[in-house]
Amino acid sequence: MLVKWMRCTVVDRRGFERGQRKWAGLLGEPGFRAQGGGWGRSRPGAVAHLFGFWESRAFYDSFMARSHDRLAAAQNGTYKDAQVRLFEYRFDVKVGFQPRFTDADLLRVAHCRVRPERVEHYTLMQEKVWNPAMAGSPGMLRGVFAQAHSEDEFMVLSMWDSAAEHGKYRAERIERLALRAQLGADVTAVTGDVIDLEPAWTV
Repeated sequence: MLVKWMRCTVVDRRGFERGQRKWAGLLGEPGFRAQGGGWGRSRPGAVAHLFGFWESRAFYDSFMARSHDRLAAAQNGTYKDAQVRLFEYRFDVKVGFQPRFTDADLLRVAHCRVRPERVEHYTLMQEKVWNPAMAGSPGMLRGVFAQAHSEDEFMVLSMWDSAAEHGKYRAERIERLALRAQLGADVTAVTGDVIDLEPAWTV
């Protein structure tokens, strides 16, 4: 499964949200699974994050060649600094991942750049340390661990049923887990955001 992450700085919020409804046209596309997103808490109302799921890169490339520009035209001029990243699904963060947004209230995305010689260790720690901790957190619905084509870039996307539950997971637990997983030795950079889902953006 291919995961597409789009991050953009919105300059015309009303126009952007209006254009966002046009993406309902994705529903008829071969290989399309789901899309959803919302506003990042790092800059509320200014930075939008969207996540699209496709059965394979081939289906996605076909869509980009045929229908993408027509659907995207409605949002021309409403945003700037668009960053698009593609990742291949590696494994679930909690068993039975489905690309569904309807029962979630909050998304958390973590983007890691990993030292090439530490990729194997980082992936193992994701499986043995981070995943069980997240899966055991009340309120964490499901998540996905995905790897970019460059191989040293990863994304962890988790879906939560409330901001309060996500808040309980964070703080001191993350520091302890990072030490156990030797995160500092594995990664060169970690960025991310907490995203309040906009139900109207879900396709």
